[in-house]
Amino acid sequence: MDDILKLAPLEERIYRHRCVEAWSIVVPWIGYSFSTIAKLVEPTPKAKYVAFQSYYDPKQMPQGRWAGIDFPYVEGLRLDEAMNPLALLCVGMYGETLANQDGAPLRMVLPWKYGFKSIKSLVKIRFVGSQPPTTWNLAAPNEYGFYSNVNPNVDHPRWSQAKERRLGEFFKRPTLMFNGYGDQVASLYSGMDLKKNF
Repeated sequence: MDDILKLAPLEERIYRHRCVEAWSIVVPWIGYSFSTIAKLVEPTPKAKYVAFQSYYDPKQMPQGRWAGIDFPYVEGLRLDEAMNPLALLCVGMYGETLANQDGAPLRMVLPWKYGFKSIKSLVKIRFVGSQPPTTWNLAAPNEYGFYSNVNPNVDHPRWSQAKERRLGEFFKRPTLMFNGYGDQVASLYSGMDLKKNF
């Protein structure tokens, strides 16, 4: 962690965070762009995706076997998504280092995607040639697509994504395409069918 913390100056970034379960929050995260560490690795031209893996120790986490999903938790991004300046390698929030329940000591924050894409407790990052498996896509592919961009026009099979409830507010507000970050990320998906590639 000492080496990771020295790679770039830490920044506080206030991002909207949208859960797939239709609630949202605004969080001051601390970290730096994931592209910083990716550029040091110098992925070869064969690398098209980034695969992430979380920490998992069955001895320390015995309840994991009954969680209903497989562990360790895995996630993935296309390389161009991971290199977007908004993709944050995060070490803290609210002016403090990350607590265990928030993904200590290192997590991703991807504000234009549903929160489950922002994998916590990172222990492994690989640059790979083909689309990596992701935990929720493996568990329920009809509900959780690989991309999982915030999209008010693509409902979850069990609820609408058109509106969200910001924590601390009573009334719902309209969900914004790409969680309001379209100016920075929409070009990544130019020409894609975002209902098919949800």
